[in-house]
Amino acid sequence: MAPLIMFPVMVVTVGAAGVVLRYVVGGRDAGRQLLRGVRRWRVRPGYYAVLLIPPACILAVLLVLSALVGPAFRPNAFPLGLAFGVIAGFFEEFGWTGFAYPRLSDRLGLRPGALVLGVLWGVWHLPIVDSLGAASPHRTWLPAFFLTFVLVLTALRCLIAWLYSRTGSLLMAQATHASSTGFLVVFGAAQVTPGQEALWYALYGALLAVVAVILWLRLPPSPAGALATAR
Repeated sequence: MAPLIMFPVMVVTVGAAGVVLRYVVGGRDAGRQLLRGVRRWRVRPGYYAVLLIPPACILAVLLVLSALVGPAFRPNAFPLGLAFGVIAGFFEEFGWTGFAYPRLSDRLGLRPGALVLGVLWGVWHLPIVDSLGAASPHRTWLPAFFLTFVLVLTALRCLIAWLYSRTGSLLMAQATHASSTGFLVVFGAAQVTPGQEALWYALYGALLAVVAVILWLRLPPSPAGALATAR
C-alpha cells in the first residue's frame, strides 16, 4: 500500500512546489504568468497532433510485438486509465515545466535542459517505480525496468520541452504528459512478464525518442519566443 499512497502525494507536492517556487523566486507576476499558461489553449491546430504521438507509439510497439513475439504483448483496453494520466499531468507539470525547465534551459540550453530534467524526472520515480506497470513486482528485472522507465520519461520530457518552447502553453505540456501516462495504463499489456515489460517499455522509449529528435531537428524551438514569455 505504501507506493499507492506515496504516488498521489508525490504528484501533488511537486505541483504545489512549482507554484510556490514561482511566486517565491519571481514574485506575484511570475505566479500569474504560470497560471495564464494553463489557460493558453489557442495554439496552432497542428500542435494538438502531438498529443496523439504517445498512444500511437505505444500501440505500434505492442501490436508489432504481439504479432512477431507473442500474444502476451496484446494491447489492453482500460479506459479509466486516462484518469491517472490527467491527474499526474495536471499537477506535475506545474513543477517540471512551470518552474524547473525554464531555469534549466537558461543555464544549460533548451536541449540539454530537457535531457537533464528528463533523467531527474525518471529518478524521482525511484521510490514507486516497482509498483508501476502490469508486471509488478519486477524482482530481478527491476534495474532493467527502471532504466527503460527513465528512457521513456527522458524522451517524453524532450517532446514536452519542444512543444512548450514553441507554444508557451503549460496546458499543452500537461496534456502531453497526461497522454503518455494515461495511455500507458489504458493500453499497457496486462499479461507480460517483468522481462517482457522492460522490453516493450524500452522500445516505446526508443520510438518516442526518435520522434522527439525529428521534431527538434525539423522544427527547431524558439527560445526567444514562447518559452521566454513563459518564464
